[in-house]
Amino acid sequence: MSTYRILIYIFVMAGVTYLIRMLPMVIFKQKIESPFLKSFLFYVPYAVLGAMTFPEILTSTSSIWSAIAGGVIAVFLAFREKGLLTVALSACFTVYVTELALGIMRNLLF
Repeated sequence: MSTYRILIYIFVMAGVTYLIRMLPMVIFKQKIESPFLKSFLFYVPYAVLGAMTFPEILTSTSSIWSAIAGGVIAVFLAFREKGLLTVALSACFTVYVTELALGIMRNLLF
């Protein structure tokens, strides 16, 4: 791929990113008064993050069972209002231990 083409891609991505951040400030000049719209806009980042993260949780490990175990631990600790680092490290550790246990069970059975 040529340097010229890479630079064009970078400028297009920069322009799109700028528009996404600039347009709400231009469109919504007044304070938003609608309680429905306020609550909707409040939850959009969480919904988008969940929609992007959840499918990746299920496909990021070599076994669906370790992915489910890590996801369950992450959701449980998040509902218990633990910190992000605690949730992430606990989920990773759970996936590691589950993968290790599944590997041992595979070796014993086959």
